[in-house]
Amino acid sequence: MSMSQYPTHQPSLDEIGQQLNQHPKKKKGGCLKWGGIGIAAMVFLGVVSNLSGGDDSASTTAASTTISTSASANSATSATSATSARSFMADTAEPEVAEVAETISNDSPVSERAETSDVPREYRNALKSAENYLEFSSFSYAGLYGQLTSEYGESYPADAAQYAMDNITVDWNKQALKSAESYLSFSAFSYAGLYDQLTSEYGEEFTPEQAQYAVDNVVVDWNEQAVKSARQYQELMAFSDSALYDQLVSPYGEQFTPEQAQYAINNY
Repeated sequence: MSMSQYPTHQPSLDEIGQQLNQHPKKKKGGCLKWGGIGIAAMVFLGVVSNLSGGDDSASTTAASTTISTSASANSATSATSATSARSFMADTAEPEVAEVAETISNDSPVSERAETSDVPREYRNALKSAENYLEFSSFSYAGLYGQLTSEYGESYPADAAQYAMDNITVDWNKQALKSAESYLSFSAFSYAGLYDQLTSEYGEEFTPEQAQYAVDNVVVDWNEQAVKSARQYQELMAFSDSALYDQLVSPYGEQFTPEQAQYAINNY
C-alpha cells in the first residue's frame, strides 16, 4: 500500500462551508466521508510509524546482538590468549627454575663447607702450612714432608702431613728450578755440583728427573761460575794455580770441567 492512494490535501473551513452550502442534503455523508478519510490517514500513519519503529527496534536488537556476540567472542579470545600466555610462561619458566635449583644444589657453598668440615682440623692445618712454606721458599716433595713432620719444624703427625702432600697443588720441576736459582744467587756451583746439591739427602732431596730439569733450564754461565768459585777459594786461603785448578775439577771439590777450571785460572 502506498501513500498516493490517500488524499494529501485537507480542505479549509471555508471550503467545507461552501460545500455544505452547495450540498446541504449530503452534510452528514460528507462528514462521514472526511471523518473516514481522517481515520484512514491516522491508521496509515500508525502503520508507517509501527513499521519504522519495528525496523529501528530490529536494528537496535540486531546491533545489540552483534555487540553482545562480539563481546563474548572477544572475552573468549582474551581468555584463550591469557590461558595460552600462562601455559607458555609455565612451559618456559619451569625448566629455568629447575635449572637454577639444580645449579644452586650443585654449586652451593654450603655443600662445599660440609665436605670441608669432614676433613680433620689438623689435616687442614697441615695443608695450609705446606702452602705457606711454598709461598716464601722452594721445596722438594721429600723436603716439604720432612719440614711438616720434623720436631724442629711443624711436628704434624705423619697422616696429616701426608694429607697435605697429597692435596697441595705444586709443580715440583718448577720448585727444583727455583731452588737452583736460589743456590746460584749466593754461591758458585758447577753443573755437576748443583745437580748433587739438588738431589742430596743432605740438600734438597729432589728426584734425579727434577734436578736434571733444573740444571738444564737454569740460566747461567758456567765459566763465570768457575771464576767466582776460584775467587772464593782465594779469599779463604792462598792457592797455587795448580792446586786451585785441582780443587775446581775434583769430584770431591767443585766438579767443574777442565775447560771451565782453566778459564777460571786464566781470569780470576
